[in-house]
Amino acid sequence: MSTEEMQENHSVEDILSIIRSQKSPKVISDELSDYHANDIADALPELTKRERLNLYRLLDVDALSEVFEYTGDNSEQYLEELDPKKAAEILGNMETDTAVDILKECKSPQKKLWLELMSPETRTSLQMLAAYDEDQIGSRMTTNFVTLKSSMGIKEAMRSVVNQAADNDNISVIYVLDEKGVYYGALDLKDLIIAREGQKLEDLISTGYPYVYADEQIDDCLSEIQDYSEESIPVLSDDNHILGVITASDVAQVVDDEMGEDYAKLGGLSAEEDLNEPLKKSVQKRLPWLVLLLGLGMLVSSVVSLFEAVVAQLTIVMIFQSMILDMSGNVGTQSLAVTIRVLMDEHLTAREKGHLVWKECRVGATNGFFLAIIALGGVGVYLMAVKHQPPAAAFAISGCIGISLIVAMIISSLVGTVIPLFFKKIGVDPAVASGPLITTVTDMVGVVCYYGLVWLLLIEMLGM
Repeated sequence: MSTEEMQENHSVEDILSIIRSQKSPKVISDELSDYHANDIADALPELTKRERLNLYRLLDVDALSEVFEYTGDNSEQYLEELDPKKAAEILGNMETDTAVDILKECKSPQKKLWLELMSPETRTSLQMLAAYDEDQIGSRMTTNFVTLKSSMGIKEAMRSVVNQAADNDNISVIYVLDEKGVYYGALDLKDLIIAREGQKLEDLISTGYPYVYADEQIDDCLSEIQDYSEESIPVLSDDNHILGVITASDVAQVVDDEMGEDYAKLGGLSAEEDLNEPLKKSVQKRLPWLVLLLGLGMLVSSVVSLFEAVVAQLTIVMIFQSMILDMSGNVGTQSLAVTIRVLMDEHLTAREKGHLVWKECRVGATNGFFLAIIALGGVGVYLMAVKHQPPAAAFAISGCIGISLIVAMIISSLVGTVIPLFFKKIGVDPAVASGPLITTVTDMVGVVCYYGLVWLLLIEMLGM
């Protein structure tokens, strides 16, 4: 167990001890205020329902809202334990994007009642975010932000920020609108604080501050958002009014989700699978790829059958087939992983793509060269010591294996790079098009390289 996990378990045990103590409600709530909301959320599953109900009474709505942002899949269960009015308050007080995620997944019959008990403004905000598809930026934004009018003076702007800070805690970056409410730019809170009263607000505004549109696809602008490294970026409507902001934590979550989805796709799945996903849905995701790969596997087998005469004449080479196939597959997968990561940059030039292909081929050739040397010695000694082959025959076979490794690894590196680049070019997700497909193609490459060289070098040239 890591140090971090030990500290986390220790915090949960302390929280459980505090909640189960016989101290007064005031003392318990004060002591719990020293712990992060995430730690309290981790403790909830360890409590009985009665203990959780007591905790709900001890913490105010603000504190409970923070805790519920970390309850994950258990959010619905805990919300149902609350009075509907209090549950509505907690949802309304949470970060808007988190509340929307909870309500989207929620199947509770009380969901409609929770929405009805919210204020019209909160309900409208939630419905607006819920209207966006999951792959659009608008689905990840929060309405927790502060705005100013560009015509304000410094003193008036400070008063406005103080008033808005009561309901919005994302105040480090302040967004500025013109008189028609159109996005104009942004400024740092620090710059506003140290500004002199006679200074114009417009002098503090950065009109080149980045922004995105709510209906943009996450994949299309993710790399751009990451490049700016800002604490938050405004999300605009088509008429350039601010609808919300996407924060650094939102970006981190998006990146994590995208990586998880790409990882699943590398396995031939359409998205990350959940433990609770129905059997039928999991089968529907995987079966089409498996049928395609079965067809490709039959093609690989038919290629192997072309070399029946080679195998019949020199049976011992069959021993090392899996080694060649495994190494070519591993190299292809490595090149694929590098290419998928590089393709996250939407602005790659043709020259940069060509450089990537050339580099991966050189990496494959270099690795193949070193592995060929190891195979030349290792396989040669093995054949003499275990299979009792004459030295000349043993090292002829090991030499052929070494050359096969170099050729197969160069071609596999090329395949693992070119295929995802090709699919990206024609508008197909390269992660979906790769994974098992690359493995099958590199198997075919390995078979042709190995048995082709065995036939050419060992049988035709050396007459073995």
